[in-house]
Amino acid sequence: MTFPTPPLPGFGDATATLRVYIANRPPMTEYAALAAVQPLHSGEIELINRACGNGWRKVFNVYAKLLFALDTQQFTFTQQASSWQQYRDQHLLQAASNTALLFSAPVLHADQKAIHIIAGRTHTKALLDAGLPLQLNWLNHEFAIDQHHRVLVCPYFDYRQLNNEKLAQLAGLITTFAT
Repeated sequence: MTFPTPPLPGFGDATATLRVYIANRPPMTEYAALAAVQPLHSGEIELINRACGNGWRKVFNVYAKLLFALDTQQFTFTQQASSWQQYRDQHLLQAASNTALLFSAPVLHADQKAIHIIAGRTHTKALLDAGLPLQLNWLNHEFAIDQHHRVLVCPYFDYRQLNNEKLAQLAGLITTFAT
């Protein structure tokens, strides 16, 4: 069953099954009025990194590293590039990449195949306070899951908060939705 999805502000593939939600968008004029998912173009991630600093570099790097930590039998991201760096630069958040970085609340449908990842407890709390209807099962103080809506909560996409060990844990949780 296909559900109409209202336009969400963000970067990437509007039909992505792997959707990451963060609280802020890059503070650049060209993205201030972003009202829909906009595919990035080759070189645009580097442009954002130069304009907005190390925080955004970390978000994009962690996203690409996560894709390369996923089970290669279930996800094909590693078939498109030889390294997470190459994937980041040539495919991440571009048209038909099956990835999205969204600056809004998730639109939830129980039958939808999308996997929703909310980055950060603070952002999750704000979304819940705003009425997002999740039934989160906290696995520990950093990770939570809503199996029915295919939502995961994880630390913010930053090396210190989502280190390699936690990245592997998140990849394992994503795999449970892909089976």
